Amino acid sequence: MTSTHAFWLAGRQATGETSFDVTNSWDGRLVGKVSVPTEAQVEEAVAAAHAVRDEFAATPAHVRAAALDHVSKRLAERTEEIAQLISAENGKPIKWARGEVGRAVSVFRFAAEEARRFNGGEAQRLDTDAGGTGRLALTRRIPRGTVLGIAPFNFPLNLSAHKVAPAIAVGAPIILKPAPATPISSLVLGELLAETDLPAGSWSVLPVPNDRMPALVQDERLPVISFTGSGPVGYAIMDSVPRKHCTLELGGNGAAVVLGDWSSEQDLDWAATRIATFSNYQGGQSCISVQRVIADSSVYGRLLPKIVAAVEAQVTGDPSDSATDVGPLVSEDAAKRVESWVDEAVKAGAKLLTGGERDGATYAPTVLAEVPAGTTLACEEVFGPVLTVTEVTGEAEAFAAVNDSPYGLQAGVFTHDVQTAFRAHRALEVGGVIIGDVPSYRADQMPYGGAKQSGVGREGVAYAMDDYTYERVLVLTGLAL
Repeated sequence: MTSTHAFWLAGRQATGETSFDVTNSWDGRLVGKVSVPTEAQVEEAVAAAHAVRDEFAATPAHVRAAALDHVSKRLAERTEEIAQLISAENGKPIKWARGEVGRAVSVFRFAAEEARRFNGGEAQRLDTDAGGTGRLALTRRIPRGTVLGIAPFNFPLNLSAHKVAPAIAVGAPIILKPAPATPISSLVLGELLAETDLPAGSWSVLPVPNDRMPALVQDERLPVISFTGSGPVGYAIMDSVPRKHCTLELGGNGAAVVLGDWSSEQDLDWAATRIATFSNYQGGQSCISVQRVIADSSVYGRLLPKIVAAVEAQVTGDPSDSATDVGPLVSEDAAKRVESWVDEAVKAGAKLLTGGERDGATYAPTVLAEVPAGTTLACEEVFGPVLTVTEVTGEAEAFAAVNDSPYGLQAGVFTHDVQTAFRAHRALEVGGVIIGDVPSYRADQMPYGGAKQSGVGREGVAYAMDDYTYERVLVLTGLAL
């Protein structure tokens, strides 16, 4: 009999009156049962976080840093176990799941380092005008209050870490709501937090269903919302609470631009390999996966067959097999949606070069060319292992094609020219420009977020810490400066 996973209520384990099943999208097996908090238990968690907010904000930096260091070390010790769990509940190939745990190890380590140097304050002389004689301003950052962190299914551990670790680092209580499809990874994170000396009530992990999320969003005791997920849901949250501080990490349809100077055989082989890998990793279920390739006409004819060959070399299969590159999507419904978008594009005139087949929740790595503008695949985030390739002439046309999208998360530009790199940085309407590589590169300490419909605010540990806090000024008077 499969045991039921308890949730974490104000730092302690608890169970509710009902539970739900978490299943593996590859073979349908039961991964685990997860207990659902009652409304009264959710209220208890929120009330506890609200009550402890001043105490937690005043917690010495060494206490918060030690807790973060502990979680980082324990994640490293349990890497294989947790990676197997991520793979089982998410369908992610085990090699990518191991990488996700490694990234979460780093996130908590970065947060520990930032906690130790956070909030030293910035002093500013005010005697630059006569009225400020003898006055000094000291600016420090103060937590805005309890954070409601809403995590997605595609990186169930690391994107939870990106919400929890910065909150602990600044001394802000956090209520974490994991995705219903993949909650168990977050509950393991709760196990590790429970081993620390953080104040009771400063954190909870509540696997409530999505239809109960609006009540949490509306709760005035949760003034900060950090959401990662789809655009419609994210903007609906922000529109419903216009006076709250919201960070939204939303979708994209990442473009990789290959310019004319990226033209040697070695260059094109590298680009094709990176594009093939990162259009299909996580089953394409990453906001910065490569969805669009925009290639200069001078290299298009040589690059396209290399991309197709590299995509066809991706190993699709059982996510528990270390040789597997591409596993199933999170559900069969998700795969059916991808299938319908590809079918629509092909019927409209797109050329299907490889893939285009579905088997249950698995969709074959797919490449299309000449996708007509206006099709769903050309406009929206596919969130599946599907790649479109477009031929353009010159840098200006390539950059215009990148910007011809409602999204703007990250873009990759394959070029050797530093001037082109700076022009791309200025011209591309995205949150990050990656030179010499795909848009899928993310270092967890760098600022990460988008422009246009890809969201507002930035993650990356130090940047999320800023987002969770605000400046408060202390003016000292009568000083001999």
